Amino acid sequence: MLDFPRWKQAWLWFITAACALAALPSIFSVAGLDWPKALPDPRINLGLDLAGGSHILLEANADQVRRQRLETMEEDVRARLRQAQPQIRIGDISTKDGAVSFMVADPAQVDAAREQLQTLTSGAQLTGQRDWDLQVLDGSRIVMTPTEAGVRQAINQAMETATEVVRKRIDALGTREPTIIRQGSDRIVVQVPGLKDPTALKNLLGQTAKLEFKMVDQTALPSDLAQGIVPPGDELVPYADAQRGSAPLAVKRLGGIKGDQLTNAQASNDDRTNAAVVNITFDQQGGAKFARLTTENVGKPFAIILDGKVLSAPVIEEPILGGTARISGSFTMESANQLAIALRSGALPVDLKVVEERTVGPDLGADSIKKGMIAFGVGTLALMLFMIVTYGRFGVYTCIALVLNTMMILGVMAGINTTLTLPGIAGFVLTIGAAVDANVLINERIREERARGRKVVQAVELGYKEASRAIFDANITNVIAAALMFFFGSGPVKGFAVVLVIGIATSVFTAVTLTRMWVALWLRRARPADLVL
Repeated sequence: MLDFPRWKQAWLWFITAACALAALPSIFSVAGLDWPKALPDPRINLGLDLAGGSHILLEANADQVRRQRLETMEEDVRARLRQAQPQIRIGDISTKDGAVSFMVADPAQVDAAREQLQTLTSGAQLTGQRDWDLQVLDGSRIVMTPTEAGVRQAINQAMETATEVVRKRIDALGTREPTIIRQGSDRIVVQVPGLKDPTALKNLLGQTAKLEFKMVDQTALPSDLAQGIVPPGDELVPYADAQRGSAPLAVKRLGGIKGDQLTNAQASNDDRTNAAVVNITFDQQGGAKFARLTTENVGKPFAIILDGKVLSAPVIEEPILGGTARISGSFTMESANQLAIALRSGALPVDLKVVEERTVGPDLGADSIKKGMIAFGVGTLALMLFMIVTYGRFGVYTCIALVLNTMMILGVMAGINTTLTLPGIAGFVLTIGAAVDANVLINERIREERARGRKVVQAVELGYKEASRAIFDANITNVIAAALMFFFGSGPVKGFAVVLVIGIATSVFTAVTLTRMWVALWLRRARPADLVL
């Protein structure tokens, strides 16, 4: 165990130096020094509590999820019964009182309709209930009512999707290490370190980016539209640009194409007018639907609707078969780019509004860093003094390992681009404090072996061998605990867990492997007759 050939020494020193050097840019930054631009610049990101930044609390509109479920079920009912063999004819569908209800034209087809619609319902997780309650009233009326279990499941799914969409949008902005977590059943907490002006972020997160292409109903009378009256099956949609002065459009409520089948969206400039536009690309299924829509409605206007407002209503001059389209409007290049990001990351399944906003200044973080450094410095010096006084030369090796361990932790964190938070500093100090435990176990075991009369080399070899078992067992349990904190904890707890795991790995490497190499080289060179421990 004390045999260290030159290649092994070189390899251990290479690992140590690589990790330690990676910490230098972060150390220079904290010290206020400039790091040479020509050199690699891995740095540790500081969390919101250390670097300051923006804190935004978003709240979802749960009632909107209920309305969307009713609209989706209405469209699914029409499609399913229309595709049935034989076709099942029904009357107008009502969504009043939070339920989907309609009459079956032929009472003899009620059972067939019930069987068809039963396939549109499913179990609500592990509650034992269905997500929709289907009933037949008066012999020919079918009523589908959403159950509470189904509503809760839908809201939970919508919030999970919304959280992922928010994460994609923030990542697309290029921000570093945001914290995005759910709070309660209908809220999302967003923390972005280093972002001082959250206006652009709020605008992006508040944009649902629900894109729709719907046919304009040309039979609607302008006088009726001015009074808010639309033909049956239509809905009234205003223009996004208030300066148009145009009356709202009547569009077909059902049918059309939704923007959830986009594969790409990019901001660009129109070749003729140089105006900012957004080019979109559909997937194969969406492209086929778009081609069919434009082929069947040549010469008719269709509305491009974003978040319930009409961006434009061009006339379909010819079929669009390539699966691509262009969205134009009163865009600036910045707003076109934000819309492209929103469309690429997907539409929010539910509207989110900002209910709380805070901008955290860096002063508190700077004070925390200062006090953390003081605590770290005092603790480290006290440990070094104790180890040198108690174990002599072996204590000096421990102190050198402690310094390298500190550098390696910082270097690994910078190399993997982690974020350091205030709990992370606590984990860092805790790791340093516990880093000497391994050396204490090793040194005490060497003392015991010498007291039993073993020779110096044999005592050192057995000391490292026997103590290593307890060291690895103890650290494995710590890693398991840290892994559980990482997977089940939230932002600050995860930060603590990451620093703890990195610290455990580097402390075992420096305290066991490096010190054993140094001791082995010293024993080979000095050949001491006894040890001062």
